[in-house]
Amino acid sequence: MSDAFENVLGQPKVREFLRAAVAQDKVSHAYLFTGPAGSNKTTAAYAFAQAVLCPKGASGPRGGNCGACDACRRIMRRKHPDVRWFSPEGAGGYLVDQIRDIVADASFAPIQARRKVYILDRVDLLGVQAANAFLKTLEEPPEGVVMVLLGRTRESVLPTIVSRCQVVPFRSIPASEAAGIVVQNSGARPDQARMALAACDGSITRAVEFLRSNERLEFRKRVLEVMGCLRRADDWDVVGFASDLVVRVKAPLDVVRAEQEQELAENADFLAKSAIRQIEARNKRQLTAKTFESLRQLTAIARSWLRDVMAVCAETPDLVVNADARDAVLDAARASDEARAAAALACVGRCERALTYNVSPETCIDAMLFEVRDTLYGRAPFAEGASFRRG
Repeated sequence: MSDAFENVLGQPKVREFLRAAVAQDKVSHAYLFTGPAGSNKTTAAYAFAQAVLCPKGASGPRGGNCGACDACRRIMRRKHPDVRWFSPEGAGGYLVDQIRDIVADASFAPIQARRKVYILDRVDLLGVQAANAFLKTLEEPPEGVVMVLLGRTRESVLPTIVSRCQVVPFRSIPASEAAGIVVQNSGARPDQARMALAACDGSITRAVEFLRSNERLEFRKRVLEVMGCLRRADDWDVVGFASDLVVRVKAPLDVVRAEQEQELAENADFLAKSAIRQIEARNKRQLTAKTFESLRQLTAIARSWLRDVMAVCAETPDLVVNADARDAVLDAARASDEARAAAALACVGRCERALTYNVSPETCIDAMLFEVRDTLYGRAPFAEGASFRRG
């Protein structure tokens, strides 16, 4: 029987370290996972949560988790009420009130398991005031609470946070090795693996899942079609493209929402009101995270297409990743140049930053498409940040 740690692809030292911690009953109260985007920190955090919360505990394979019980299945689907995921809610990072809510939530007893696991993403965006509200709980969390913090680098996280955690470094996985791991775990061709990694910001785990999802593959196809049509699109065309992509971004939410409602209905008779409120709050966070995941995938696909245009403009067509969109890429490259393609890439970056400022997805996608079109094909001068407004 396999365990969830086997899904922590490309990080053999991390896998063995976390397995040993569980097997030897040496689970710390707080961990800091550090590594670049795409290094599988999130997958490792959930695998660790499975190992910590699995009823079989260290009796699982190699000190891991059984992977088959109800708790393990719920955590794998990211639906367990005692595994909480948080990401920054403010424009510049975590809000003080958000951290106070996490601290208050930690004081409640687990709903189903004997422990609770809190996963906080991007703690490099945890400022001094928010960190101060968190320090006491991080140093001495309530009994049965395990904190797993995720950050890009050790140096980017406040020293007061680092000193209270056991640091687990994740290595940067070379692109060629990442593609090989995706091929091995998905059965895809190397060119398909490179395409999926580009669509998933280099995340191996998400790339494997991406290749197994017809819905995500169709989403990518549509984004590439839109990018390829921008050269000849008028303003109304662009508005229509943006509207269509917004619908496609939100489509997965209907499925997630229906599953949440069904799960809550099945358990409502057995849960206290406070537990129901906690699950509802978790469900809301999950929907928000799913929306941002789709939006990040859209911008990642757009970036990969623009990088292909840059590669052709730079006379290195062998670097094109989206081979199935090669004709459109060649057409765009003939009408543009390397500098304008780089400027268009910057437009996508501005869109991503605007999303972190809680600008509506509709506004961001609409503005991004107009700016990419006008910048790439020289239709109009672009003033940086002109189209992105906080909502």
